[in-house]
Amino acid sequence: NITVKELKNIWQPSSQAKVLKWSQVKSAWPEQTMDLFGAGADSGTFDYFTEAIVGKAKSSRGDYTASEDDNTSVTGVARNTHAIGYMPLAYAKENLDKLKILKINGVEPSEETVRKGTYTPLSRPVFIYVKKSSLAKEEVKKFAHFFVEGAFNFVPEVGYVSLPKNAYSTVKEHLVKEKTGSVFK
Repeated sequence: NITVKELKNIWQPSSQAKVLKWSQVKSAWPEQTMDLFGAGADSGTFDYFTEAIVGKAKSSRGDYTASEDDNTSVTGVARNTHAIGYMPLAYAKENLDKLKILKINGVEPSEETVRKGTYTPLSRPVFIYVKKSSLAKEEVKKFAHFFVEGAFNFVPEVGYVSLPKNAYSTVKEHLVKEKTGSVFK
């Protein structure tokens, strides 16, 4: 288990080159150097994590192994007992044989806690956005239709948690109402 406050102490910019050992975060923890792994600065995961944990998007210490490839974090954490990293739940679940997933404030990350909204602040909805004028293009209409109709079923196939079914119905309603024409005729 780790708290949001402890995560902030690890990841905030003022901790760079200062908070280097686990015992500096919590005295009961080992006098071992932390190896840190996380998303690169161009990642939505980075933006969300820094905002949720540090309190400001793109605000992070820089002395960690950053990568746009979550497998880099998986490998780095798996190779070092004293490493910690953050990545999407889908990657962590895919690598349970190599990783321990930490509870945050006593709540275990799972599909259930994400769906219920109790795994906070580290669960978030992920959306696609379609520019209104782009809906006039047949291929965009078809893709939007495919996505909204199938997302509830294929989102879990890639390890993510589906929104409630009614959320997809709401999205479909919004797309149908767009002035560029009905997406689903």
